[in-house]
Amino acid sequence: MDEHGRWQPYVITPERAGCPPTADGLAGHLREVDVAALLTVHGALVFRGFGVEPGTLDPVMDLLLPNRLAYVHGNTPRTKVGDNVYTSTEYPAKYTISMHNELSYAAHWPSRLLFYCQIAAATGGATPVLDARLWLELLDPEIREAFAGGVCYQQNLHDGMGLGKSWQQTFETEDRAEVEGFLAGTGATWKWTSDGLRISQVRPATTRHPVTGVEVWFNQTDQWHPAGLEDDVARVMMQVMTPDELPQSVTFADGAPIPEEYVRQIRDRGLDAAVDIDWRVGDLMVIDNILVAHGRRPYTGDRRILVAMSD
Repeated sequence: MDEHGRWQPYVITPERAGCPPTADGLAGHLREVDVAALLTVHGALVFRGFGVEPGTLDPVMDLLLPNRLAYVHGNTPRTKVGDNVYTSTEYPAKYTISMHNELSYAAHWPSRLLFYCQIAAATGGATPVLDARLWLELLDPEIREAFAGGVCYQQNLHDGMGLGKSWQQTFETEDRAEVEGFLAGTGATWKWTSDGLRISQVRPATTRHPVTGVEVWFNQTDQWHPAGLEDDVARVMMQVMTPDELPQSVTFADGAPIPEEYVRQIRDRGLDAAVDIDWRVGDLMVIDNILVAHGRRPYTGDRRILVAMSD
């Protein structure tokens, strides 16, 4: 919390930690603290001033992420750059990425995310973070009631030629049986088509934190619904394709369409309430993926933020 009682990430510096301003100093500090407890209290931790470089990142990451996960069933364009380490996104720099909890549309999601700033943008490029409890509270009662029954996500993943990600990229495999084995444990329905894979899955719109029990907004409706996107390509797709043909779409759980004004309120109130993390080279941030949503502001110049996740 800041001096006005508003939620803020907890910033840890060498001075606050009482350790040398080095990656080794940070690693030593992390061995002495309960990161899980800190995340439950604060939701997000920013480590600043420790001079972490790509060559010293792995030992620190291992302490912050006990079990690094692959980005399986992820819908964001990323490049894998290490052992379950990815670029944060390759979405064009001129667009905002709205608030979301990672993989909240899926049956399984990471409990913890880590971001590392290798290259800071020339201008912009902040990562906004948001208390997901507050996001739920900010929505009109009409919207909270409408979403009480959950939502249905649909993906059309092509076979190598088409819009969006292929099923091979999404599941990091060329083996259809491996994909089916993964989906069999998710409650999703799916079918192979002439040009790829169609997946449909009903998920709740909110969830509760396993430790605190607090209820949070936890879905990606505004990112899966065309009305929530500012991308010019998305607008064109809306004009030439039906909802069933789009790379991804979302309805209420019963198949009823979600009003565009609901989608815009969800997107805008989340972005407006978020706290921007303006990156400095070497910064790390860890977030509790249930308590805290994240996004991205537009930017200019080069920007390279790496991301990893754990259960």
